Amino acid sequence: MEDFRVWNLDYFPENILIDILSYLGVRELVRAGRVCERWKRLVKDQRLWRLVDLTAWKGVTSRILWVLLRQYLGCGLRCLRLRGLLLSARGGVFLSKSWLRALTLKCPRLRKLYLLHTDLRGLPSCHLLPPTLQVLELRGCELPPSFFNLTPGSESPGHGGAPSNVGAQQPEQSTAGKRTGSSSGVSIERLVLNNVPSFTDQHLQSLTSWDRLSRLELRDTFRVTANGLRSCAAKHSGSGLEGLSKLKFLEIGITGRQGYQLQMASLGLGSGWLGLEELSLGGKEVGPGLLCASRLKDLHSLCLWACTLSEMQVLRSCRMIRQLRKLEFLEVFFQPKQAPPRVDGEGSDQEEEERDSGEAAGANEEEDGHKRQDGNDPIPRLQRSLAALLPHCTLVFTNCSVQINSD
Repeated sequence: MEDFRVWNLDYFPENILIDILSYLGVRELVRAGRVCERWKRLVKDQRLWRLVDLTAWKGVTSRILWVLLRQYLGCGLRCLRLRGLLLSARGGVFLSKSWLRALTLKCPRLRKLYLLHTDLRGLPSCHLLPPTLQVLELRGCELPPSFFNLTPGSESPGHGGAPSNVGAQQPEQSTAGKRTGSSSGVSIERLVLNNVPSFTDQHLQSLTSWDRLSRLELRDTFRVTANGLRSCAAKHSGSGLEGLSKLKFLEIGITGRQGYQLQMASLGLGSGWLGLEELSLGGKEVGPGLLCASRLKDLHSLCLWACTLSEMQVLRSCRMIRQLRKLEFLEVFFQPKQAPPRVDGEGSDQEEEERDSGEAAGANEEEDGHKRQDGNDPIPRLQRSLAALLPHCTLVFTNCSVQINSD
């Protein structure tokens, strides 16, 4: 027992200590590195820096980013989540060109970048981002007009202006960037834009030059119009396919800030979209999108979320898209079937006859009860109708409910 009492963390193997340290956040991890020399060495193990989330750390500045990059971040980094200074009283430059170049050189395996409340207007182009990125997610950010442009004169992340301590590695890393990137210089496969008011049709048109973009998610992008979406749709031309020809998944959703004019961008799907297999519609874009979904000949999966629908509206749209293999409803309010108005005194005799026949048919009482229940709840009835209409389609209902009017 005396030998057991004197044991402490120094007796644990390093692999177990690293597993324990992996439960700490970035801030606590940096503090743990100040305990002793052994912990300082363990904290710099790249297994602890695969996923770095700094969105909860509101006081992060460019100086802190440089400290993290120089001392901790390295080849183990796969996903980086940052919170900018757009809503902060500090202001100033958050993501500088030199820091992004150093990030490209020191973290060659970075695949996903998430930016929250970040002002990107100081960056001329997305070419300054690491060329190894496959997923880029922007939420509440500000963009310059030419951020997604691919111009011959755009600056490459691996050339010029980098700090002297990493300058010797630039030619080799630049060559690696060309190998991993696509022919257009952008290897991003998934782009998520959530509540980015500065994203316009001009930005959307710039995305047509991205060769690898297969998933595009537009949530609360109020300035995207139907004409802008129509002009980017994949279609045949004299030289082959043009537009977003590699796109397989598209999400459009407006859940609604007040004061913005509803553009109904999903009406742009009416021109058809070759190769589009999955469509997700949310909020105020569900109605217009359902009207145009029948023009999508390659559509196999449809998701409707955060909206209010009627049974007739769903069935009418699904009759035109019989090729569906998956139909998902997520947090949808279904409107009950409206009963015709009844004038006082008209249905009294009929109600008496139904009451008498109901008492006589006691054997079918349970079945009649289910029918009355389905009359008030449209979801079971909708499931049966869709199963008959789309026999090869998988139906998914998640957190759906029935909207009840007080009238």
